[in-house]
Amino acid sequence: MDAKERIARRVALEVGEGMLVNLGIGLPSLVANYLPAHVHVYFQAENGVIGLGARPPEGMEDRDLTDAGGGFVTAVPGAASIDSAMSFGLIRGGHLDMTVLGGLQVDERGYLANWMVPGKMVPGMGGAMDLVAGAKTVIVAMVHAAKGSPKIVPECTLPLTALRRVSLIVTEMCVIEPTEAGLVLRELAEGVTVEDVRAATSAALILEGEPKVMPLA
Repeated sequence: MDAKERIARRVALEVGEGMLVNLGIGLPSLVANYLPAHVHVYFQAENGVIGLGARPPEGMEDRDLTDAGGGFVTAVPGAASIDSAMSFGLIRGGHLDMTVLGGLQVDERGYLANWMVPGKMVPGMGGAMDLVAGAKTVIVAMVHAAKGSPKIVPECTLPLTALRRVSLIVTEMCVIEPTEAGLVLRELAEGVTVEDVRAATSAALILEGEPKVMPLA
């Protein structure tokens, strides 16, 4: 499997029954494809939908039914359409169980930068700031490095999304838990060594015993 599928499969194992979950655009949206059949989850989008379903078959798209990134979605039975004020009230009020977001950088404090690169045109921060600040659990799902450059760094050089430590970092190489003491290496993908991860990471990593093998199902 490719790196993105590996990441999405591992993140899906963090999703529990009955959760209210927000998936970011891009890689995080793949998590919905790998949930166990018996797990019933309510997916929320910032633009005002609770109960997002899978992408519709080609030709069956509804232009009025999209996720926050503008991608076409379906709605599961019992889904609700709400206004943006209520949608962000759920997020800011701490009612969202989990959000899964992509990342440009995460640093040793567990701070995330994921909304802009200086000098490049961006549409705005969107809901990222609110999601990181308000969700009970914040998981960063991203490839470990970009064009050979580490994305897990001593300190973010890109603008921060929020001043809050994220809950978990999942890459194709490993699972890292940001803590008060620093970044703890919890799991390694099959065939990946601690030395491999250190070589691809510029931030300091903490080992608390032997890391577990990263499960995918």
